[in-house]
Amino acid sequence: MLDKKLWLELQDYIWIHKNLVLEVRESTFYKESPILQEKSEVLELEEFIKNNRKPTLQQMLFDYIDRKGVKDSAIYKKAGMDRKHFSKIRSNADYRPKKATVVSLAFALELDEEETEDLLGVAGYSLSGSDTYDLVIRFFLEKKIHDLDRVNEALDEMKLKTLGGIQ
Repeated sequence: MLDKKLWLELQDYIWIHKNLVLEVRESTFYKESPILQEKSEVLELEEFIKNNRKPTLQQMLFDYIDRKGVKDSAIYKKAGMDRKHFSKIRSNADYRPKKATVVSLAFALELDEEETEDLLGVAGYSLSGSDTYDLVIRFFLEKKIHDLDRVNEALDEMKLKTLGGIQ
């Protein structure tokens, strides 16, 4: 059970952040563009992709593990993963695990909020400012509390899916 002070702080945090999200309505105009037909356009696109490509989740994850100087097994165990699932991430650069898996790995690596957002971003995810689940995650990151048991306790008390049993 979370202590009362942390529980109240979490409830205030979620209330404040959910009420700060403003609905923005914009008119969006779409322009039709022809399919790239000229060779120069194709080369330009390839050059753009080459110059703007970010690291993969696999590259970023193992870079963080190396920088922390810990063994892979320590991280996947701390994240609540089995060796087989972790091996799938290691061996397949195109594999994209669920958001909860990436979040668990970020907590296991004790990443800060910015590093966690970066890791989530390369996997195609982000933490929303209007989703209660994401606000709970962000709250613990801001508090620098990396204990997955405490995070799961808070998620469970808020009747949200916990990070346990991740894929």
